[in-house]
Amino acid sequence: MIRTLHPIAGITAFLTILSFWVSTVVVELGGDHQAIAAVKLGVLWGLLLLIPAIAVTGITGFKLGGASPHPGVAQKRRRMPLIALNGLLVLVPCAIVLQQRASAGQFDQIFNAVQAVELLAGAINLTLLGLSIRDGFRLTRRFGVGAA
Repeated sequence: MIRTLHPIAGITAFLTILSFWVSTVVVELGGDHQAIAAVKLGVLWGLLLLIPAIAVTGITGFKLGGASPHPGVAQKRRRMPLIALNGLLVLVPCAIVLQQRASAGQFDQIFNAVQAVELLAGAINLTLLGLSIRDGFRLTRRFGVGAA
């Protein structure tokens, strides 16, 4: 069960962050303030999926990896706290601030600065999750990806 749940949760977290990131970039490039506010509200609601997905990914990953000395497992183990901390200390507060400011029509320098931080932190989490997914494929030899 854990072997099934772990990759599902990890890929769900990755795809959720990716959808937040892409939606934000697209709406910032071509949307009006109402569209931006709608995306910010969607991101806030999406945290109800993302936070449990990241938690389940971390918990199941630590159970699967145990105390394994395998370098791929060790790398995944080191990344997960960074992913969680970045999410809880940067991405969640940014999402809240951005939604509040967007709903109040405050599209100012503060909004833009927080948006830049959110995009950077999101890109970092996408990279870290992507590396962990890659390592997971290598460890399990899924999709023909051999251990390297």
